[in-house]
Amino acid sequence: MLAGCSRPEVTSYDSGLMAEIQKIKAFDNHAHPVRVTSGGEQPDRGFDALPVDNMEPASDPLMFRPHNAEVLEAAKALYGSADPAAKQRTMAAKGAQYPEWVLDQMGVEIMLANRVSMGSSIQPPRFHWVSYVDALMFPLDNSKPASENPDRKAFFALEDQLLHSYLGSVGLTAPPATLAEYTAQVVTPTLERQKKGGAVAVKFEAAYLRSLEFNKVDEDTAEKIYGQARGKPALADTAYKPLQDYLFRYIASECGRLGMAVHLHTMAGAGSYFRVAGANPLLLESVLNDPDLRKTKIVMVHGGWPFTREITALLEKPTAYLDFSAQDLSLTPATLAVSLRQWLEFVPEKVLFGTDAYPYSNEMGWEESGWVAAKNGREALAIALTGMLRDGEISRPRASELAHMVLRENARALYGL
Repeated sequence: MLAGCSRPEVTSYDSGLMAEIQKIKAFDNHAHPVRVTSGGEQPDRGFDALPVDNMEPASDPLMFRPHNAEVLEAAKALYGSADPAAKQRTMAAKGAQYPEWVLDQMGVEIMLANRVSMGSSIQPPRFHWVSYVDALMFPLDNSKPASENPDRKAFFALEDQLLHSYLGSVGLTAPPATLAEYTAQVVTPTLERQKKGGAVAVKFEAAYLRSLEFNKVDEDTAEKIYGQARGKPALADTAYKPLQDYLFRYIASECGRLGMAVHLHTMAGAGSYFRVAGANPLLLESVLNDPDLRKTKIVMVHGGWPFTREITALLEKPTAYLDFSAQDLSLTPATLAVSLRQWLEFVPEKVLFGTDAYPYSNEMGWEESGWVAAKNGREALAIALTGMLRDGEISRPRASELAHMVLRENARALYGL
C-alpha cells in the first residue's frame, strides 16, 4: 500500500504512442453540434433541450473565461486567425459541409449529436442522434419544482414546451386520463418515433431538474399519483418524485427493448444553483442493479466528476459505461489522466471518448470547444497509457489496443456502428 501511495504521477507521454493516438479517427460519444442556418433563418437553438448559455452568473472555470489561450489556439488552428471574421468566412465557404469539416479538424469520424432534432447539415453517417426525453418524466403541473430557483424556472418552462410538442405529435393537447394511457399513447410512441428517426440513444439532463436517485416504484402507486394530481395544482416534490421515478424506469426499459442506450448527465453542472450532490453517479446504483433493466445500456456522461473514484466501482455493473466528455475541456490533461488511468486499470472496455462540444459563448463555439477537448483528451489518454507502460502494467501493443478502444472501438461496439 505504501508503494502504491508513493508512485509518482506521470505527466508526460511517450512521443511514439502520442503520434499513433493522433492518427486515430475518433468516435465522439457526447457533443452538441450546431446546424448550419441560411440567411434570414433564426439561429439554431436545437443543440440542447436545456441550453445553459443564458443562466445567472456563476464563477466560471478558467477554460470558460473570455480570451482563454487554448480557445485562441483552437481558433487559429481552425480558421487561421482568432478574428471572428475568419470563422465567418470559413463557414460561408464550407456551407452545408461545414459541420463535417469541423469533425475533420477535430480528428473525429463519428459524433453523437445531442439535439432536440437533427438538421440537414447534421446527418449520418458522420452525425448520429441522441434525443431528449426528460420532458416525458414530468407530465403533471411543474410549477412547484420550477419555483425553486431561476434556473429551474427556465428549465421547466422548456420541458413543458417539449412535452407539449411530444403530445402534439400523437394528436393530444394534454396528457391522457390514466398513466397506462400516457405511457402507451405518449411515451412509447415518442421513443419509437425517435428510434425510427435515427436515435441511437436518449439523453436525460435530470440532474439539472432533480436528483439521480430513481427508486423502484410499482405501477399502482404511480398510477394513483398520476390520477389524483392530473389537472390539479402542483404536487410537492416528495409526492411527485415517485411518479418521476416510475416513468424514468419505464423509459429506460423501453429503450432497452428498442435497442437505444440511456445517457445521463453525471457531473457538476453549469449555473450557480446546480446541486452537485444530486449528480453523484452512486445514486444510479439501484437502476444498474435492477434485473428488469439488464437490457438497457446506461452511459454515465462526463465521467461523474468530481465523483471519479465512485464511478469507477460502478463499471463492474454489466450495463454501465462512462465517457469523459467535458472533463477533457475543463480539466488539464494531466489531471484527467489520473482518473482515466484508474478506469483503464479496472474495466477498460467501458470507457468512451467524448468532447461535449457546445456553443458556450461567442468566443468558444462548439467548434472551438470540440477542438480543445479532442486535443486534451488525446493527450490525457497518452499520459495515462504511458504511465501504465512505464510501470510495466501493459505492453506497447496493449497500449495501442487500449487507445483504439477508448477513442473508437468501445463506442462502435456499444452502438453497433
